[in-house]
Amino acid sequence: MLWPMAYDNRTTTDEVLEGVDLTGRRIVITGAASGLGFESARALASHGAHVTVLARSEERVAPAVDALRQLVPDGSFEPGVVDLADLASIGAFADGYLADHPAVDVLINNAGVMACPLGRTVDGFETQFGTNHLGHFLLTARLAPALYAGDAPRVVTLSSAGHSRSDVDLDDPNFERTEYSPWIAYGRSKTANALFARELARRAGGRGLLSFSVHPGGIMTDLGRHLTDELITEMASFARARTASAAGSDAGEVEAPSGGMGFEFKPVEAGAATQVWAATSPDLADHNGAYLADCGLGVLGANPGTNGFLPHLLDDERAAALWDLSERLVGTEFPV
Repeated sequence: MLWPMAYDNRTTTDEVLEGVDLTGRRIVITGAASGLGFESARALASHGAHVTVLARSEERVAPAVDALRQLVPDGSFEPGVVDLADLASIGAFADGYLADHPAVDVLINNAGVMACPLGRTVDGFETQFGTNHLGHFLLTARLAPALYAGDAPRVVTLSSAGHSRSDVDLDDPNFERTEYSPWIAYGRSKTANALFARELARRAGGRGLLSFSVHPGGIMTDLGRHLTDELITEMASFARARTASAAGSDAGEVEAPSGGMGFEFKPVEAGAATQVWAATSPDLADHNGAYLADCGLGVLGANPGTNGFLPHLLDDERAAALWDLSERLVGTEFPV
């Protein structure tokens, strides 16, 4: 099996998996009814993996699995329902999955919400922190016994350039005292995703588990369904300033790509490539806990809109504190 060593921001899922045989690999993907999760499911099943396709409702997952079977007639798919904004739903799915499956080899924590209005999950958490981080934290914790029983298990958790908007807030994670900002809330949740991936690698790496966080890049998917003109303008302004800062220049002196957005939009096949690479590449064995982008290792201090990340993603003390807080909030001790 040949694994090309050099990829870039246009590399697609099929290119990442060229020549790869995933027969026998059991993979679970959240948010797989559309967008990056759907494309990841298609690509991985095309190379022999058995894929559990998760969505928040039967109405979303059933047609997605039907569509995947049309695209990959020989593919192995099974549907699953989990609402990441409802801890009871996560527990019910995990109980059912563990009863029927002794092991899982890869969990891709792909689902998410972005820049939505202030809201609360079923259990009272701020929607973005509760769904993007706490939901995936609990799902991973509940599936941990199956992961530890897997063959060279991996957990891939989607972060984002949005982490550059904000570090986590361990004192007021649910905006109970802080004025709510959709982008700050998104940033907190995406930082939490990366810190979780790093801390999971530290705590469970000794059990043979690899854990990575991924910035997929800018992709036009259902994730942007809450974006208003005002939020888009705010995002573009911040992205231009971020691009300028990474270049060491004033914002007005930098020509940002994609009409001034500060990043280039990717097709879905390229957007999903990094998480598929993270789920399969042997080249990452020595980089447990890493932040990945453009099918490569993230670069500290480079533009987060491309393949860079900010120093707060390397704060191990904060990552450990977030882990402890997350266990308390979801009422579950993570087995490590």
